[in-house]
Amino acid sequence: MEYKKEANHVSDTIGLSKSLFIRGLQCHKSLYLHRYYPELKDAIPPSREAVFETGTEVGIVAQSLFPGGVNVPYEQSLENQTELTKDAIEKGAETIYEASFQYDGVFVKIDILRKGKRGWEIYEVKSSTSLKDIYIPDAAVQYYVAKGAGLDISHAFLIHINGQYVRRGELEVEKLFTINDITYEAARMQETIEGEIAAQKIMLQGGIPKADIGLYCREPYDCDFIGHCWRHIPEGSVFELKGSRAFPFTLYKNNILFMKDVPVYMLSPAQRLQVEAATEKKTIVSKELVREFITSLWYPQCFLDFETLSSPIPPLDGTRPYQQIPFQYSLHIVEKEGSNPVHREYLADPKEDPRRKLSSKLLSEIPEGACVIAYVASFEKGVLEDLAEYLPELRSRIKIITEHLIDLALPFQKRYIYDWRFRGSYSLKVVLPVLAPDLSYDAMEIHDGGMAMQAYEKMRTSEDPVEIQKIRNALLEYCMLDTLAMVRIVKKLKEML
Repeated sequence: MEYKKEANHVSDTIGLSKSLFIRGLQCHKSLYLHRYYPELKDAIPPSREAVFETGTEVGIVAQSLFPGGVNVPYEQSLENQTELTKDAIEKGAETIYEASFQYDGVFVKIDILRKGKRGWEIYEVKSSTSLKDIYIPDAAVQYYVAKGAGLDISHAFLIHINGQYVRRGELEVEKLFTINDITYEAARMQETIEGEIAAQKIMLQGGIPKADIGLYCREPYDCDFIGHCWRHIPEGSVFELKGSRAFPFTLYKNNILFMKDVPVYMLSPAQRLQVEAATEKKTIVSKELVREFITSLWYPQCFLDFETLSSPIPPLDGTRPYQQIPFQYSLHIVEKEGSNPVHREYLADPKEDPRRKLSSKLLSEIPEGACVIAYVASFEKGVLEDLAEYLPELRSRIKIITEHLIDLALPFQKRYIYDWRFRGSYSLKVVLPVLAPDLSYDAMEIHDGGMAMQAYEKMRTSEDPVEIQKIRNALLEYCMLDTLAMVRIVKKLKEML
């Protein structure tokens, strides 16, 4: 879930918090399991922890829009937090960060509470770059509780990141954020909020709700009880079919559980191929199309992979929110047919702006006119285009690389080759163990891009040289495997011909 840190446990007298209410709004069963069987939760992936940290960081930066406010800390008990808020209001505070209120058995913390000309204003902060309908209940339940607790609420606002902002020098907070007035929407939901709170309280007093799996398991947020609630879904089920998320649920509700039992006329050509491969446990190869792809490659071949930073708060001049900023690359170069690949790599000092040194070194290592190969090359292309925009003196040379960029994911995405073990995916992490089973990310300390980003950030803040070197080695090992994997995949495709 996207929510910032909030009390996960509330007292029996309170019953619910904002985050618990939103959980229950998505699925009553999820709320019930969270309350009574939290041990059934899936392990929290590092990527989700990073989302929590990002939300907290954005919330703190947004406070600068209204400086000088009183902060109500999380470390206090819920009762103390509400008392501190009440005390701040009585003492004349006009801006309160994390203002806390209780009403109707619900506890909420308001990101920013500000006294306006016509009454108190609620500001809910999101790290998204747009206003989404799913954010309205967040503000609406805060509106309900604060107003019920006796506060005169005049407005509710939603603050989100302005995705078009480009940093020039010091961070300009007023330009970084966009503020939307959602008072009408929040006020219109009040009756719904009251009814849902009552329904959730009644539900929590009974047994486990009888809720089958559905689209709401992942919409609007991924539930953390999927492992428990989906344990009855077997291998080879209709949920492995690629395409519309709703289609497998239509089949499931009509008692069609296995892919092999789906009527052929209901499947797209790509899905038919997937079902055929899964049913017969085989690999399907269109040799003509694979040959066409292989012959589109030329030498020297340069297999390229970037690792990047991405933050809603642009950290460097000339960057936008969530822009992918490269701090590392791996490059395997195959000069000619049959020659052994030569490896080149670069990992920037985390305390410096990496873009100029990284770009210069990369350009010095890619031979002129080389065939540059990446997996899902649109990512590498976007990174290169941003570098060209920031470094105009290198623009023409970088443009040549982007013009010579080939996407190695294409034969798998277009299903020129499809193995039943791909399970509808064309991700490198899925394709590699099938085509090159001796290569694996499993035993690595870092095994995906999100972990690489977090590790690099840890390098930036660490003062321990031993820890820094350990992280550096892990990053280099991970990124190197990405490009070595591509070398091996091209070799395997040739062998298939």
